[in-house]
Amino acid sequence: MEATPARARAYVVCVAAGALWCLLPLPAVHTPWWAVALLAALYAGCEQVARRRFAGTFYPVLLAAAFLLPPPAAALVPLPGALFSRVDQGSPWLRRGWRAAQLALSVWAAARVHWALGGRNAVVASDFPYALVPALAAVLAFCLVLTVLDGGILALAVGAPPTPFGQWGRMPVRRAWRGLFLRSLAPIGVHGLAGLMMAVLWRSPYGPVAALLVLLPMGVSWWVFAQYHQERAAHQATIRALVQAVDIKDGYTRGHSERVGQASMMIARELGMDDSRVEVLRFAGILHDVGKLGVPTRLLRKDGPLTPEERRVIELHPEYGHEMVRGIGFLGEARAAVLHHHERLDGSGYPYGLLGSQIPESARVVAVADAFDAMTSTRSYRRARPVSAALEELSRCAGSQFDPLMVTALARALGRCGWHPSVTADEVQSSIVFPPSPPVSSVLRG
Repeated sequence: MEATPARARAYVVCVAAGALWCLLPLPAVHTPWWAVALLAALYAGCEQVARRRFAGTFYPVLLAAAFLLPPPAAALVPLPGALFSRVDQGSPWLRRGWRAAQLALSVWAAARVHWALGGRNAVVASDFPYALVPALAAVLAFCLVLTVLDGGILALAVGAPPTPFGQWGRMPVRRAWRGLFLRSLAPIGVHGLAGLMMAVLWRSPYGPVAALLVLLPMGVSWWVFAQYHQERAAHQATIRALVQAVDIKDGYTRGHSERVGQASMMIARELGMDDSRVEVLRFAGILHDVGKLGVPTRLLRKDGPLTPEERRVIELHPEYGHEMVRGIGFLGEARAAVLHHHERLDGSGYPYGLLGSQIPESARVVAVADAFDAMTSTRSYRRARPVSAALEELSRCAGSQFDPLMVTALARALGRCGWHPSVTADEVQSSIVFPPSPPVSSVLRG
């Protein structure tokens, strides 16, 4: 708890007090305690499975409670599951208390909105499609309260070391709420539909047992979704390990791979490529220099000019890289970019001297992104160029070295989004005198 700022702890206490306030009317409310207990136990079990297997939260039971129970009773449902959930890091009881209070307030708000709009009668009467309107409003209220509270803790933990809430202590205030609601709305909306089906079946002649059957297809879809994300996380880990190895070996270009991936993604989006292809081109940019792992370190770190023999050795790195990634199926056309990103439209590039359209499109994208970042990054042997000067040089070489379409796309993307290059090598002492920036053809050492 010491790692959490006092203002964040005070915020948690205030949220917990708000949750307790929501529970105060319980003695005066006619509450079906057996339903509260059943839903609470069901949510606790689902939450344990979801967190252990899927690293997520299962909301259908909570939203079903909001559709079935009075607001104070619905706010009780998440408490056992949240207060006794597994916590792997940070202060367990602080984290559990925060989660319990946050969910209690969110469910209470959803139930209040649902009941205020007459949703209870629509559920009891299975009155479709009118039951959808109060249910949708309740889901929006649930999502809004959840994300407002999340954004608050993110904002108040700014500047702190990692807190019991993970890495939230590093979130800038201006970004605390950005995109939280919209990112949460779609998955919570799906959970809301499942919760509504549970509530309708619960009130039907078939009773609670039929309502539980709704959880089976939800569980299967959740499992499929989790498998996809686990596979994606494994892909990211594989790429991250390769890039870290390159950065360790070639300290002069540390961070270069990630920025080339970002620039490649900007070009791909400007060209109107679909999201899956944009992601592949980001991988291509990140991995374009992975073949440098096969080049002797002394050549990568040599300060002076390379001999013809040394240059021939460095020019083997696209082929080394292709051999390293050719068996990674999910990379797709990124593998061709790794092999051909040093080809030139006029046929003077390497390793195969391909001409024009013979060069794969992914390689033409990465070639522009690679040259742009090389020119706008400070190295130990030269100073970075301004973005405008780099774009002018790319335009000058368009048609002979680079694809003009890719250069134009990058310029348009930078005009909208900007670019913020950083020093990638070790800190350069101010006493070093940098030589004039060389032309783009000699900027990339290999």
